[in-house]
Amino acid sequence: MEARPYQQEAHAAIVSQWDEYQRLLLVMATGTGKTIVFCQLAEHLVREGGRVLILAHRDELIRQAADKLEAATSLKAAIEKANEYAVDTWYPITVGSVQTMTRDKRLFPYETDAFTHIIIDEAHRTLAKTYQKILEYFDGAKVLGVTATPDRGDQKNLGRFYDSIAYEYGISKAVKEGFLCPIVNRTIPLTLDMGTVKQSGGDLAAGDVAAKLEPYLEEIADAIATIDRKRIVVFLPLIAISEQLCALLEERGMKAAEVNGMSKDRNQKLKDFNRGRYQVLCNAMLLTEGWDEPAVDCIVVLRPTRVRALYCQMVGRGTRLHPGKENLLLLDFIWNIDRHELIRPAYLIAEDEDVAREATRMAEELAKQGMPADIQELVAGAENQVLDQRKEALAEEIKKQRRKKSRLVDPLLLGAAFGESRIIEPRTRAEAATESQQMALEHEGVNPEGIGH
Repeated sequence: MEARPYQQEAHAAIVSQWDEYQRLLLVMATGTGKTIVFCQLAEHLVREGGRVLILAHRDELIRQAADKLEAATSLKAAIEKANEYAVDTWYPITVGSVQTMTRDKRLFPYETDAFTHIIIDEAHRTLAKTYQKILEYFDGAKVLGVTATPDRGDQKNLGRFYDSIAYEYGISKAVKEGFLCPIVNRTIPLTLDMGTVKQSGGDLAAGDVAAKLEPYLEEIADAIATIDRKRIVVFLPLIAISEQLCALLEERGMKAAEVNGMSKDRNQKLKDFNRGRYQVLCNAMLLTEGWDEPAVDCIVVLRPTRVRALYCQMVGRGTRLHPGKENLLLLDFIWNIDRHELIRPAYLIAEDEDVAREATRMAEELAKQGMPADIQELVAGAENQVLDQRKEALAEEIKKQRRKKSRLVDPLLLGAAFGESRIIEPRTRAEAATESQQMALEHEGVNPEGIGH
């Protein structure tokens, strides 16, 4: 299997940076082939005499990794999970279940140098105690964490473990280069009043969200029933409310199915959805990982979240390319919620929070006119709006300074006005500017006192 250009770049960057760092992170948008990259990397390592452990936390991800490894490289892997044992096999690659390998009786039979490299799928989970126990046991191995987004719901920084991001390929670039489909945002002019919702584990409590959502299910079902799409996936907070919405959609003549972790016929329903026997698939966060269905052309997020990683996982179920699929329709609603700021469609593309907020406001204005919007175009328009606002603020600041008979401008405002919003988020703590440096800044009209150090 021939790798795409960006996959080749990712491979080269990882191999190169392992000369300098032990623990690397690979960030690639859902649907861009993360699994292919690490499978081909594993093949490379084995040919160099390495022994590789691929860690995953769900059965679907474990099987997917093993299957894609064989499909992409013709190499078979041993499985360490439940009743399957890999410790005494001769395979140079092992795909292991985190839940299994964290148990002493499954971990300790391995020598501590059994693996030269460890690859972690869904690496935003790396800081969990289960992962850390395994990584500390094989502490001499080089590590690659692979994820669609390095954000964590509990706000713990992955930089506590990983030394460097080896390569990053985001959703915006993938869409522009034609490797993911364009995303069209349609905001339904229906305000869902969430009121005051409690937090749990760094995100909105699912039970509270479900209780607030339930009174709107009839109107939500009416809105979904108007969508002319072939494969619609709806994400909801709890199984009970997922089942309720599924029943309401069926009442409106839609072919709908509901799947959850307890469904005995889950695999059959997923196959039927793939074959087009169902138009809508409702789930309570079951399908965020380890499920690929490129034909999905509409995503409905009814599980509001403050966590960008989770939002990207949900939307990522529909961004893959598929014959006859022109774009992904992302159905959004107007969320009214106290205290918390939610991740909305614009946050998928926008790197600046002010831009994301402005794009969200613009989408809601378009919703009143019944108009959808291409997210790339929406964010581009919002960037221009925010840039204009910042330039106006800079002009006003200059006027104030002139009235004070000062020629010096706030450097943070200056940076923001020219689109360099990242200047207001210093990454490192630097030494104070020298006297000559301060004089140089003043000569250029920048106030050195406004620069943090």
